[in-house]
Amino acid sequence: MVIPVHDANPTRRPGYVTYALIAINIVVFLISPIGLATLNGTTVAEECGIQRFFYEWAAIPAELTTNESLDRAVGGPVRTQDGQIGCALVQPDYTKIPALSALTAMFLHGGWLHLIGNLLFLWVFGNNVEDRLGRLGYLVFYLVCGFIATYAYAFAFAGSTTTLVGASGAIAGVLGAYLVMYPRAKVTSLVPFLFFIPIRLPAWIVLGGWFLLQWFYTTGMTMADGAGVAYMAHVAGFVAGLAGAFLFGRRQPPPPPPAPQWRYRPY
Repeated sequence: MVIPVHDANPTRRPGYVTYALIAINIVVFLISPIGLATLNGTTVAEECGIQRFFYEWAAIPAELTTNESLDRAVGGPVRTQDGQIGCALVQPDYTKIPALSALTAMFLHGGWLHLIGNLLFLWVFGNNVEDRLGRLGYLVFYLVCGFIATYAYAFAFAGSTTTLVGASGAIAGVLGAYLVMYPRAKVTSLVPFLFFIPIRLPAWIVLGGWFLLQWFYTTGMTMADGAGVAYMAHVAGFVAGLAGAFLFGRRQPPPPPPAPQWRYRPY
């Protein structure tokens, strides 16, 4: 609906955890096979390598719901019966802990647009939630929302072997918390159908509209292997963020303002 780019909601202490999460996501993307591939292009062998990487480190619903890793993984390129080149399915040569993959998947992304879109929302809204919850509380809150979002999607599609990657479930939790804590904060947003004209809207419109859009897509959602968006994870993460903010965030007052810095100004 709209693309938020800035909020008029200053913090009283720097959002170091938010900045660190953004930096970690960027670094992980750049050193991952898909980050390198988007810069240089890919061969079939490299495409198979990307799929293998995701099978090892991404969350897979069938694994999460059974707590057992799949007995097949993606291997190197192979020629199929119809003469096409594809990726073989082989015995995995790695040991995977499914519950841990729900954590590692939060720091993986499927492309530049996926990465930038997620981190833009985290940049705009994350520092204020961190300001209210405190750095350690915010980090725990972020990760818990991500786990809830991932497992909610996994149990909704328990038999799926589609790899699930991205920070959007955790970030959706941050958006839900922001809506509870700062519903009237002004958010400068770009409106695509108005030729990206920037307008200022209250957070409850921006974030409420975002959630309704995710819910709309969820009600008729299908997700093909290797494509689509896990809207169910967005909805679950957002609801977890709402609940967490109501339980914990509203009880904690904003941090006190910094002490004034008195300066001597000579005539």
